[in-house]
Amino acid sequence: MSDDRLLDLRLRDLRVSLDRTHVARRIRRVRGELRRRGLTFQPHVWISTEWFSPDGVPGFAVPFYLAHPRLTKLEQKMMLQVEGGSEREGLKIIRHEVGHAVCTAYRLYYRKQWRRIFGPYSKPYPTHYKPDPFSHNFVLHFNAWYGQAHPAEDFAETFAVWLRWAPVVWRKQYKGWPALRKLEYVDELMREVAGVRPAVRHRRVVEPISQISITLRDHYRRKRRRYAEDWPDFYDRDLRRIFSDEPRYRRHESAASFLRRVSPLVRPIVADWTGTHQYTIDQVLLDMIDRCRELKLRLAVAQREAESQVTLMLTVQTLNFLHEGRHHFAI
Repeated sequence: MSDDRLLDLRLRDLRVSLDRTHVARRIRRVRGELRRRGLTFQPHVWISTEWFSPDGVPGFAVPFYLAHPRLTKLEQKMMLQVEGGSEREGLKIIRHEVGHAVCTAYRLYYRKQWRRIFGPYSKPYPTHYKPDPFSHNFVLHFNAWYGQAHPAEDFAETFAVWLRWAPVVWRKQYKGWPALRKLEYVDELMREVAGVRPAVRHRRVVEPISQISITLRDHYRRKRRRYAEDWPDFYDRDLRRIFSDEPRYRRHESAASFLRRVSPLVRPIVADWTGTHQYTIDQVLLDMIDRCRELKLRLAVAQREAESQVTLMLTVQTLNFLHEGRHHFAI
């Protein structure tokens, strides 16, 4: 199918399955990790539009684009990255979502000690949050300090680290951190529920792809709008540190052309450092390109230096954005 024909399909008409996919293999691997830790609970999994584990459901959804290579290719084209597409990132997300499912299955958030250590589960979920990159109160699993978003995310992140690493590893890594107490508590909890039948055992699914009638075109229109909104403008002063409109640079490559050329290299670096979606960063780059074109700027420093400066500028602006408390709550 061409992209146009594919985008006109309704999500419910994709008729995809997780059988024999990379994500199914990764799920089996994490289920094996659960068994090796003595946990009999195994979360159920279904296909939807995004990664998520709904309240009250001891399972999680996997995005449809991981169920077929053609859909993965379309996701890359439309969003510039495939969240959970790589082995490393996919396993990270699965362990995180399994943490949510385990918490629900055993109703851990009702425990007084759980609330004392992680905070009230009933706290409203934010649409944005303001992380503290220097805090040692939270484990580092996802980028963007995701555990700071909500107590439920704090537990899921802590559980993911506990599940991935042997105690000798996380005790060494988090020695002296307040977050170590959270890992030790999760270790105690999991020993307590090992071999115990979960309190919540239903297999309910939420927003399965088979019930979603919108087209892929509408899905991506909404998704791109969500990742593109509310971003700050770049200041001319920052651009003029790298580019110039002085006559002596008139034979140099235009700033707009240079930014277009290095964008595929810079985007994933900044996304990895800051935990921000590449599509969001691309919107900032497009704004930079438009402004450089308006100012008729040209490259004023060596290309290698310019690439480093652009990467640094994007990273600083992204971190400033996070500190303003506007980091999107996504997973």
